[in-house]
Amino acid sequence: MQPGHALKPPAADALLLEWLLVALAPMNRTRVKQLLRSGRVFVNGTSATRHDHPLRAGDTVLVARDAPPPPRATDPLIVYEDAALVVIDKPTGLLTVATEKEKQDTAFVRLNDYLAARAAGRVFVVHRLDRETSGLLLFARDEETRDALQAAWETTEKTYLTVVEGAPRVAEGRVENLLTEGTDLRVRAGTRPGPDAKRAVSTYRVLASRDSYSLVEVRIETGRKHQIRVHMAGLGCPIAGDRMYGAKTDPARRVCLHATKLAFDHPNTGARVELESELPKELARVVPM
Repeated sequence: MQPGHALKPPAADALLLEWLLVALAPMNRTRVKQLLRSGRVFVNGTSATRHDHPLRAGDTVLVARDAPPPPRATDPLIVYEDAALVVIDKPTGLLTVATEKEKQDTAFVRLNDYLAARAAGRVFVVHRLDRETSGLLLFARDEETRDALQAAWETTEKTYLTVVEGAPRVAEGRVENLLTEGTDLRVRAGTRPGPDAKRAVSTYRVLASRDSYSLVEVRIETGRKHQIRVHMAGLGCPIAGDRMYGAKTDPARRVCLHATKLAFDHPNTGARVELESELPKELARVVPM
């Protein structure tokens, strides 16, 4: 085995140390443990140091030539990773994919750069989050998996937390209407069908209130551009910090919207995948849960 060369993927589930002892033979046990402790073993692009790290059949395992470089501020925070999927926790202010104005610094570019540096392949975009929205962002490792996830997207459970100004008149409810994007890039709600009108459905419930703000959980059945932002504004309680849709205040210096949960059936195994990202501190300070 040449250091820095990817090993043959495991044929069956195993624990990392025991599998490495076979894959790296005749390297002795002490040397293999040193590789783990020094952070030179990567599983699906992420450094693995625990002896009992679980391997799955088909995982990518790489032993680096040198100790890994220190993390960069631009490295994505990976929440979940396997041979088919990668989920990151996207910070606010970062685009999902390129636009005419910004082509270089996006979540898509950052994740692909991170994986390439570890010889762990590339990813394909499954869905998008607005630049202003933080939270869970799902990518596929191949086009077939991407297509399967997108085909089942409306059955994927997508839950958000948002801090709004005031509170909805009714503490729990459902919003359904048609959304149309204007030439000014703002999205507007209506009921009249049209060639560009798209059905949008959200359910919500108020979790807590403090002062002039409320923390609201929103689940979206569809995934339209600016859907939650338009729906909250339509209920008379725009998302705090969202000047585009009528917010008057900016308590966290950002649009207070966070993609907190994703739940779906794995396209390859059928197993249920349920992921969660905590409410960012700057939002939790406005309305503690």
